[in-house]
Amino acid sequence: MLKPILLVEDSGQDVELTLAALTKARLANEVIVLRDGEEAMDYLSFQGRYVNRDRGNPALILLDIKLPKVDGLEVLAFIKSQPSLKSIPVVMLTSSREEPDLAASYQSGANAYVVKPVHFQDFVKAVQDLGGFWALLNEPPPGSVRFRRPE
Repeated sequence: MLKPILLVEDSGQDVELTLAALTKARLANEVIVLRDGEEAMDYLSFQGRYVNRDRGNPALILLDIKLPKVDGLEVLAFIKSQPSLKSIPVVMLTSSREEPDLAASYQSGANAYVVKPVHFQDFVKAVQDLGGFWALLNEPPPGSVRFRRPE
């Protein structure tokens, strides 16, 4: 069974664009969309409405920095502080070009930092490249099945 991709994004437009781009990249993984940092932490720790969700971690987390309730940097710190979560690749997918956000993301354990391009075609290309990297180029930890393109 393929592990899902977790997309933590509060902008409806960015969710739609990211889903469209991932579809164009032809990844077969389910994409789970969460709208704020608190919901992401609940999902990852099997709490709240996610207490009975299927066990297992996502293959990849695409995480915005500017989120309601709990910001993306706090979510990232939470993920990287948990032994059961810290090996999940986390890509900060954000509109922030602020150097402190970039530095804080990497200091907190982000695997990559991608600034959302303003133009639609550039955004789609960036997400497709991101999906392609994790699907085709990155070597996952031993024993894990992360991504698969449909036959």
